Amino acid sequence: MCWRKRRPVLWRNGSGVIFASRMGSMGRFGLGPLQKLICRWLVLGAAIATLLIPTCCFPNAAWASLNDDRYDGNIFALYAGNGAIVPPRLDLAQSLKQQKPTLLFFYVDDSRDCKQYSIVISQLQAPYGRAANFVPVMADAVPLKDDFTPSEPGYYFKGSVPQTLVLDGDGKVRFDQTGAASYEAIDDVFREVFDLLPREESEELRRRPVNELNVELVPD
Repeated sequence: MCWRKRRPVLWRNGSGVIFASRMGSMGRFGLGPLQKLICRWLVLGAAIATLLIPTCCFPNAAWASLNDDRYDGNIFALYAGNGAIVPPRLDLAQSLKQQKPTLLFFYVDDSRDCKQYSIVISQLQAPYGRAANFVPVMADAVPLKDDFTPSEPGYYFKGSVPQTLVLDGDGKVRFDQTGAASYEAIDDVFREVFDLLPREESEELRRRPVNELNVELVPD
């Protein structure tokens, strides 16, 4: 506590008894200009230390969440910089009814592999997000039952995440991989589904960093 010590002041009451008090003419233990300045600097120093100590002592703490299985929130918004993927515009049954190709992928928010893979899914949405339906499914939300229909995500789920499937307009599975898949692997399947030029015959794309986490594909 930054209190200024004051010398006792002697008082005499109506009965003539003398007693000591620390109440001066300025009230209880008033602070002088120097003490006020010191207190302000102490408060400011404590605030700065609170901000700097975690950064200096744990420089990698801000990125540790990408490499662990801790829940931090929506992985597509946090790590892929894309908050438009979840929640999906359509569920699987609605997508199949439209007879549009579908990218179906199973994930959880507290998985290191899913966090890192979310960046690939976001990159795929840029060229194919309008032509195909992207249907993310939280694996924990898949109901526990014995039988599913082909219009239900549980029909395709193998019990591990991440899992990615590409279904064509007829609902036929053209790609099914458990674990992180590369952008190029899924892109090749979409090229076949949409009858696009093969990669070796199209313009070469290179990866350009956008920030510490994300990259974009641009013409070479």
